[in-house]
Amino acid sequence: MSYIVVIPARYKSTRFPGKPLTDILGKSMLLRTYEQCIKAVDSKKVYVATEDERIVDHCNQHNMQVILTSDECLTGTDRIAEVAKEIKVDYYINVQGDEPLFNPDDIVKVISFLDTYPGEILNGYCSITDPKQYTSVSVPKVVFRPNGKLLYMSRSPIPGNKQATFAKAWRQVCIYAFPFDALESFSSCDRKTELEQEEDIEILRFLELDYEVRMIELSSESIAVDNPEDVNDVIHKLEADARKV
Repeated sequence: MSYIVVIPARYKSTRFPGKPLTDILGKSMLLRTYEQCIKAVDSKKVYVATEDERIVDHCNQHNMQVILTSDECLTGTDRIAEVAKEIKVDYYINVQGDEPLFNPDDIVKVISFLDTYPGEILNGYCSITDPKQYTSVSVPKVVFRPNGKLLYMSRSPIPGNKQATFAKAWRQVCIYAFPFDALESFSSCDRKTELEQEEDIEILRFLELDYEVRMIELSSESIAVDNPEDVNDVIHKLEADARKV
């Protein structure tokens, strides 16, 4: 299967404006994410997709391939669908631009399944071990069928139990693989679907459009930066890793 890796990077984030260019120990969050990507695949296969000239300039300064997309994209996946109109491949690997510490081996693992599950949408998950993640609305929780296909994803604590306590759960790891036709269908919507809008989880649009999503178990090393305070968690992890060297 032919593929490219796309990092959607939106400057005008509602919760965290300018997030991709946030400095983390001397490098932007976007650059750190890009550097993780090129540990897994050739840099010629990696593109940044953005709506803002400031991010375009930053990419040009650091030799990152970049595509300027519309400011009207509803989600990062819609932004990747715009890239798909310019670059035709079998699969588009979406790596979130706000996960600067993700494990590059996770990209390799997802790519290794493209031929195993041709034409299917793939998404990552890992186990939740911290009850705070289970209750956090910043963390999309995943439930899936025994065959590994997604049943539902929610910011609410699922699966639940009668005791309303944390027992076991899984969270989304934001690496996706989208086939071209699924992206076309996704981007044909002129508004977010009902559950996608309610949960603010774009993968739900695929379920609501009657697509299957196969979940692939990945590592739990990534730290998503949803809010400015999450940057401190990334810095602490980087500093701790540096002390180990």
